[in-house]
Amino acid sequence: MLFFTEADVRELLPMRDAIDAMRRAFEALAEGRAQNLPRRRLTLDTGSMLHGMAGSFLNYFGTKFYSTNPRYGAYFYFMLYDAQTARPLAFLEANYLGQIRTGAASGYATDLLANPQARTLGVIGSGFQARTQVEATRAVRPIETVRVWSRSEEKRRQFAQECSAIAASSAEEAVQGADIVITATNAAEPVVEDGWIGPGTMINAMGSNRADRQELPATLVRRAGLIAVDSLEQAKIEAGDLILADCWTNVAELHQLKRHFDPRRVIIFKSLGVGMEDVAAAALVYERALATPERFADRNHPTR
Repeated sequence: MLFFTEADVRELLPMRDAIDAMRRAFEALAEGRAQNLPRRRLTLDTGSMLHGMAGSFLNYFGTKFYSTNPRYGAYFYFMLYDAQTARPLAFLEANYLGQIRTGAASGYATDLLANPQARTLGVIGSGFQARTQVEATRAVRPIETVRVWSRSEEKRRQFAQECSAIAASSAEEAVQGADIVITATNAAEPVVEDGWIGPGTMINAMGSNRADRQELPATLVRRAGLIAVDSLEQAKIEAGDLILADCWTNVAELHQLKRHFDPRRVIIFKSLGVGMEDVAAAALVYERALATPERFADRNHPTR
């Protein structure tokens, strides 16, 4: 069994290849060759929480488990198994795995549904997830201008410098007139207003995965011509944007959709992060390591 550090994952999982892995994963899901087990959470009175999710993809299956505490941080790990034999193949540190596969899933959705000539990107949020969202969007669209806003002026200016973006003075300035909008926050209340979003805009909303939290106002969610989700089953458990808007009639799973852009309507991709995506990303890391065995000979851990 191989062991991969965060640095290994970062090296072996470039964004463009990760986006292609997401494409293959959702195509496999459409063909019945992949599946998801929705996230479950165990909550303690200390504020600590254990999260777990699982999935399968072609020749692999696996599970991601991670612990969080609002005061002390988060710790992510992933186990990859062989689908035929159930033999454990790899154990990965999975913080970066989650960041890049989340960005890559949005990149794949954007490639399917956003304006092919999109040149302006508005970002709400300046954390680590926002960075891979921007990277993925740039990989699939000819983005010329990125505007970012977050509550911390220091963080948004740093983000702007690191990501070749413009630090906006308000959330409205960041998203007004943008072809694509990203919301990557931990907000419990909407971070954009309905009136800021025009027809033809695609929104990648990925910050909230709790039933009692929303980044988008209910009026905007109901106005959308299409809402894509990576898993409807998981969305009904934790997609607060949809649950609080009580809006399901215009929702479709990503694997059901074909490439299409409609300039007359707002499109939303409500990203939750599902186990199948982690399996596809981890499988790519594993297969690339096998292609250069001499580099990872010292990473073998005995299976117990």
